[in-house]
Amino acid sequence: MVKLGPDLLNTGTDSYSGYLPKGRFSGFSMMHEQGTGGAPKYGTVAQLPLVGNITVPLSNITVGRLVPDSGSAGYYKAQTSDNVVVEMAATSHAGMYQYTFPASSTSNNILIDISHVLPSFRGQGLGQGYAGGEFTIYEDNHYETSGIYNNGWNRSPNWKIYSCGYFSTTPSSSAAYVGDVAQSTKSANSNTSTIPIGGLFTFTNSNVSSRVGISWVSKSQACRNVNNEIPKATPFSTVVQNTKDAWNSQIFSKVITTSTDTNTLSLLYTSLYFMNLLPTNRTGENPSWKSAEPYYDDTFTLWDTFRCSTALMQVLQPVTYEEYIRSLIDIWRFDGYMPDGRSSNYNGRTQGGSNADNVLADAYVKGVRGAVNWADGYAAMVKDAEVTPANTIPPDPMAPDSSTKEGRGALPDWLEYGFIRTPKFSRGATRAVEYAYNDFALSQVAKGLGKTTDANKYLNRSRNWRNHWNSDLESIGFKGFIVPRNLTSFIPVNPLADAGYWGDPNYQVTSWGNSFGDIHDMAKLVEWMGGNDKFYSRLEATFTVGANPKKPNGIIFDATNEPTFNVPYLYNYINRPDRSVYQSRKIAKTLYSTAVNGIPGNSDAGAMQTWLLWNMIGLYPVTGQTTFLIHSPWFASMSIDLGTGNKLEISSKGGDGNGGGGIYVQSLKVNGKDWKKCWLEWSDVFENGGTLEFVLGENATVWATGELPPSPASGV
Repeated sequence: MVKLGPDLLNTGTDSYSGYLPKGRFSGFSMMHEQGTGGAPKYGTVAQLPLVGNITVPLSNITVGRLVPDSGSAGYYKAQTSDNVVVEMAATSHAGMYQYTFPASSTSNNILIDISHVLPSFRGQGLGQGYAGGEFTIYEDNHYETSGIYNNGWNRSPNWKIYSCGYFSTTPSSSAAYVGDVAQSTKSANSNTSTIPIGGLFTFTNSNVSSRVGISWVSKSQACRNVNNEIPKATPFSTVVQNTKDAWNSQIFSKVITTSTDTNTLSLLYTSLYFMNLLPTNRTGENPSWKSAEPYYDDTFTLWDTFRCSTALMQVLQPVTYEEYIRSLIDIWRFDGYMPDGRSSNYNGRTQGGSNADNVLADAYVKGVRGAVNWADGYAAMVKDAEVTPANTIPPDPMAPDSSTKEGRGALPDWLEYGFIRTPKFSRGATRAVEYAYNDFALSQVAKGLGKTTDANKYLNRSRNWRNHWNSDLESIGFKGFIVPRNLTSFIPVNPLADAGYWGDPNYQVTSWGNSFGDIHDMAKLVEWMGGNDKFYSRLEATFTVGANPKKPNGIIFDATNEPTFNVPYLYNYINRPDRSVYQSRKIAKTLYSTAVNGIPGNSDAGAMQTWLLWNMIGLYPVTGQTTFLIHSPWFASMSIDLGTGNKLEISSKGGDGNGGGGIYVQSLKVNGKDWKKCWLEWSDVFENGGTLEFVLGENATVWATGELPPSPASGV
């Protein structure tokens, strides 16, 4: 729940997770979200060390950065321009600051500004707001606070967070402030956004540490959290080590390889780290309702993560994954809809479809049962598929036509026409692709629950993307694309240049890329794109430099966004996994690294990193099905702990052990048996563990001669 780190202010630049390479420190706060977009969220419960006489503490003070920050799993270090060293470590519900002030300074201050949030400068109406709070200093010099905040990327209304802080040494002075006025009662209150409150603690000591707990429920629970997780006199080094041990035992040890290449190992384990920062387990910290079910928040967003991240979460963290599925269903029970995105206990924003449906279907077909109430899970999915969510008041100004909070806002058209009209509804073409995928997800769960009529109904509806197919539209020699349409006709577009944003027909993807989206109906897509040879040529053009005449030095494929994550692997649907290997490995090796710009786009809660992890493993998950497309692994040996007492053991011969050299499959054995299909199923190697033995080489061979991957909506 605590993600402790720096907040940098560089006016005009959004610091989504607090950190920026340039700027000034406005605080070091307990709450962040990793890799988000839209607008920043949190940056709340902050401290800021200051040197000297501070006369107006609540005046948006910032300090510079003296040297570059540094850190590792469980530890962060920064140094301000006042020459104060700030070291940070965290537990689940608490954090610890260790300050080293200059030896020559005798006026060492720690500022707590309750109004502190991460701002946004994008002008989209998503900037966070402060709406008041409470701050009290007690006789033993510990402090307790609450703060009320709103907005951010998910457009949430007011929410409240509580905190409780202790210092390792007694301050020489302390004061609570309302605006610029110190309060004699050492207590401050505000119920308005225009009056900041907070406190200033002054020390003569050079070394000061602070323990802070947070809670969504109460100040007393915040105090219990910090005292339970970081008791008084706990050494800072112990907090750091305990967190490192947790990362090692719960995350990093799940994937073991024999590689000794430092860069490759750093890329592997850094990707695992970023994959596991969101969502946030807030079980026991839900202020909205009482339930025996687990509670997870900070889902950013299933639109980003359903293709790769949730599938790998099930592989590496099956217990957590089951809890997350239960939490999604419980949110439906109490809030009415499952979220596509959710933060500060509020659903929003939904970019396309109701993609929790895809996640539930993926879990169901892969055997997640345990304590999941699948009758309720299916009911939650049916709510998405049949009940249009009420629009918010006020509507989202970037897409006012329908709700962006939850569910399927364009459902009226989908139910009446089997397509989505532009401009009646924004994002019509991309929503159509996603609604079709969502309906396929329902068909899978309905089938498993024995609801044959429903299964057939939703499978038929999953083919409705076809109603957006303009077979006459041609681009660079290829005909047929999914496009926006009105009631009677298709809308003219340039499939190579029509990617848009919230108010446009296509959201963050062109018609060229969007046309590859409904992988559950891939055989029909291949047919309508002209058959195997033409489909192959279209994929090749997607990755050919200069194929788009408007971008002579670029390629059509967009690696920066999730809707086209699957495209490099679609060669498998025409039994050409060698080209899937080539194209996906080229992307992985040229666009991913451990450098500052080491991912091609926004991390999106680790979505980018999980795409890379699947590339390293040598498989690609097809969400909502038990299918995994086979390409080739990076490592000579990789062992994946499946968390059930079983392991997946992957070995390869002929490569360089780091994803280079010989990358093409010459032969494959699955569980010791020769394998001729370019795909496998969950039951083959994940359900009870298994082995994959690859022989690799520098030249492509025709090894996959078996049946093609399933295409359920196409009837094959």
